[in-house]
Amino acid sequence: MAKVKEIFDYTKDELGEMLAAKGVKPYRTKQIFSWLHAKGARSFDDMTDIPKDLRVSLAADHSIGALSIETVQKSKLDGTRKYLFRLYDGGLIEGVFMEYRDWNTVCISSQVGCAMGCRLCASTVKGCERDMTAGEMALEIYEMERDAGKRISNVVVMGSGEPLLNYENLMRFTDIITDSDGKGISQRNITVSTCGIVPAIERLAGEKLHGDHLQINLAISLHAATDEKRRKLMPVAKKYDLKQLMGAADRYYDSTHRRLTFEYALIEGENDSEGDAKELARLLKGKNALLNLIPVNPVTESGLKRPDRRKCEAFKNKLENFGINGSIRRELGSDIDGACGQLRMRSTAEISRMRV
Repeated sequence: MAKVKEIFDYTKDELGEMLAAKGVKPYRTKQIFSWLHAKGARSFDDMTDIPKDLRVSLAADHSIGALSIETVQKSKLDGTRKYLFRLYDGGLIEGVFMEYRDWNTVCISSQVGCAMGCRLCASTVKGCERDMTAGEMALEIYEMERDAGKRISNVVVMGSGEPLLNYENLMRFTDIITDSDGKGISQRNITVSTCGIVPAIERLAGEKLHGDHLQINLAISLHAATDEKRRKLMPVAKKYDLKQLMGAADRYYDSTHRRLTFEYALIEGENDSEGDAKELARLLKGKNALLNLIPVNPVTESGLKRPDRRKCEAFKNKLENFGINGSIRRELGSDIDGACGQLRMRSTAEISRMRV
């Protein structure tokens, strides 16, 4: 028996090829793609202008929307929603819906868990189970949009997982989510966050979509301004040093002309001294980049602590004295499981206890 394929995993071109193999006329491709990615179809029967025999044929060898909401946490402070999703194989991943005054942003996962081992992240505690497909990544957005009842315009691939280790699916997801016959989200409203996979950043710099240079935003997790300190926090730094990483970042900017973002999680006693600020200013001097200072989310397993607001402001002021402007990220959803992986990890533990 042929393996059932998730229909959301097709790009529009791939969908057209699959339909052509069935002898279906080309104009049906746009209709079906629109039903999936613009009109919110979750059943082939929803596609009311598609012939019944074609719907039956598609249902015979495809699943449709095999992702469900397991749990939703809603912040009483600002309306931020934290989602736990269940995938077709029982895997659990997270997403976050964040409401701003003029737009709505979601943060989505790209892998089930994470293998990168960064000390400051809960997603990596139990490693990586598997890559997510392009369709699963898109469905995170559609399910959050449906549940919140509000249109999403901005996407950050910054949940569990290292997206550049799921490169092919990330590119296919970008193709799907930006297609004008579907959700039509602008590439410039998509940000991909990486801990610094240098060869993949180099590859991304040369990537094209529909004949033009890729225009997504790249956010790079630094968390330390020297190789010695970074290696203690992020195992990836043992493979790619800061010189290699910053060189790849420069080449991405030169190729795409998209301003980079550098993420720096402030950790009390680890990377928040005046010396750290001086080293960070030296590293970022002359770069057309944004610096995002993030008070670290406490993760029990790591033992890392967050500086108080006064210390965070002091670090920001030290940077300004060295000629670097940074912003302290606005905290959203601080009364719910805020850190990547916390909700998934807690829920997995609860499920394990129930099975004992």
